[in-house]
Amino acid sequence: MAAISFHSTSLPSKNYSRTSSSSSFSANLYFNSVRFLSPPSKTLFDGTISCHASSTAYSPSASVNGDSKGKLKDFLHIDDFDKDTILKILDRAAEVKAVLKSGDRSFLPFKGKTMAMIFAKPSMRTRVSFETGFYLLGGHALYLGPDDIQMGKREETRDVARVLSRYNDIIMARVFAHQDIRDLAKYASVPVINGLTDYNHPCQIMADALTIIEHVGQLEGTKVVYIGDGNNIVHSWLMLASVVPFHFVCACPKGFEPDAKTVEKARQAGIGKIEITNDPKEAVRNADVVYSDVWASMGQKEQAAYRRQVFQGFQVNQELMTLAGPKAFFMHCLPAERGVEVTDEIIEAPNSIVFPQAENRMHAQNAIMLHVLGV
Repeated sequence: MAAISFHSTSLPSKNYSRTSSSSSFSANLYFNSVRFLSPPSKTLFDGTISCHASSTAYSPSASVNGDSKGKLKDFLHIDDFDKDTILKILDRAAEVKAVLKSGDRSFLPFKGKTMAMIFAKPSMRTRVSFETGFYLLGGHALYLGPDDIQMGKREETRDVARVLSRYNDIIMARVFAHQDIRDLAKYASVPVINGLTDYNHPCQIMADALTIIEHVGQLEGTKVVYIGDGNNIVHSWLMLASVVPFHFVCACPKGFEPDAKTVEKARQAGIGKIEITNDPKEAVRNADVVYSDVWASMGQKEQAAYRRQVFQGFQVNQELMTLAGPKAFFMHCLPAERGVEVTDEIIEAPNSIVFPQAENRMHAQNAIMLHVLGV
């Protein structure tokens, strides 16, 4: 397995070796030595990280009632950032993961900070990974469920954003309408992280990128083949491919392609190779990663029976993985409907990296929060 070459960073003092729950991990995936923080209040990452302005990002000048984010950043779309920034966040995720895996608990950059977590959509991984990660780095996260706020119904989004900004240092939201996350970011005076919308899921894809780097050895130049519905996961993969050069293929039934404007924008960036196809068997050939997701997402369950008919032939099974080749890894963002979009034998196979992928949600999100908070 190829060793990973991470960007140079400023690290803490003490040496630790990295451990892994997966036998496929190479010791080269972690740094040969990790120096721990002394004192703990220092950051793991020296230097400022720049990000590109985007038409979808907040405007610092659009302050309300005297509030302004100044230099603080939101994390709404992967392509709001340049390649260097994305890779630095992934490097930082690997560093902080190494610290946590070692058992050291002295790195507490979020001590004294609070995070409001808005959940219009319920979730296991998103809630547990954000809440646990923020806690392990010294902070306190507050869960606000679907009935706690009823954002947009009981109270306007712009009011929620301004009130929560006065109580908390950061806001994470998992919502249905993408406009809701944009409105939160517009009116909040603290950083806002997109925990998922119907349009995209940037935190998931950052975790996926970290997982590919750990197992394949690199992200750049790899072939990632997504099989299934052209949904929010696909949109974020397209955004990543418009920033980092790799080959992304989406194989989906006719009529279930990803948003055409998002595809075109990714292609016009001229960074990654983008393919949209209706032939999963041809798509998976020579893949480094075969990726699947449920055919009917939350809010689409009434279409589940119909989609099972339309998506026949798009199940990731042994036949498809054989076509992909012996080196192909299988990934799934979970929850999975075993026996529907993927067979049980594939999700349990030695080349399945589904559960390291799930773990990396916490580590990638920790790095994202460190970045947007500037610590």
